[in-house]
Amino acid sequence: MKRIALLLVTLTSLATFGQRDALYSQYMFNQLVINPAYSGSKEQMSLAVINRYQWVGLDGAPRTLTMSAHTPLRNEKVAVGMYIYADHIGADNDLGVVGSYAYRVKMGKGKLCFGLQAGISKVTIDWDKVTMHETEDLVLAYRPQDGLKPDANLGVYYYTQNYYLGISSKHLFENQFGKVENTDGSSTYSTLSRHFYFMGGLALPLTDKIVFRPSTLIKYAKNAPVNADLNASFLFNNKIWLGASYRTGNNTMVFMIELQATANLRIGYSYDACMGGLKSYNQGSHEIMLGYDLNLFKSRMLTPRYF
Repeated sequence: MKRIALLLVTLTSLATFGQRDALYSQYMFNQLVINPAYSGSKEQMSLAVINRYQWVGLDGAPRTLTMSAHTPLRNEKVAVGMYIYADHIGADNDLGVVGSYAYRVKMGKGKLCFGLQAGISKVTIDWDKVTMHETEDLVLAYRPQDGLKPDANLGVYYYTQNYYLGISSKHLFENQFGKVENTDGSSTYSTLSRHFYFMGGLALPLTDKIVFRPSTLIKYAKNAPVNADLNASFLFNNKIWLGASYRTGNNTMVFMIELQATANLRIGYSYDACMGGLKSYNQGSHEIMLGYDLNLFKSRMLTPRYF
């Protein structure tokens, strides 16, 4: 049953429209992979590595590794960044590199940012990991392969010291993958639909040592249900974040912690407890985050930083 479940997930990505982006439970600590306008919003150079192991115990379960960096430039209206990702699920492999540019203008107590990302990705199928029983299936029989594909994302992001709001759209080119030649001479493709994201969060000081930070991330792609992450977390002594999220769609609870280990180093961990149909086939999901911040422009820093 574990192999059947993963094979269905993998092959569905070849033949349908819908969501493809990897999940990130700790999205609120590194939003660059969601919204290009987030670039430079920490007002310092920010480096992060996120390693996610989803659905532990399920054969061919998703694995995602992301490395990112972003920083404002000496001209504080401009920020740049990039991220590299490797996303694996079953026999499906998605590799890519994305560059980011943001233009930022002061507005009220915060900054309004406009961002654009451009990059390339390569999606392939490792057919050695697929056991075929129905060789008449065109997708399996012709084993489609794809080369490099260009991609682009855009977003708008507004933030102050105490709240942020953002909206973004990813995969603007709606690339086609998995070309299959049909017996009648026509071709069939799987199309990567545009993904739309809305994000928002607040930082509400309760006492001198405790800050309450609710946030949400709403995701939509064509022919896929709207999914939302609803998060509530607390910051203690500007050192430790403790929080929990509920993810709709796949009915998942997430528990997370982030430690400000040093003035520059952040360490985060989250555990996803699936309560949906896959509950009986996995032992949850793990995500580890390492972040390192370099204070290049001390005069611009806001203290404390909540986002």
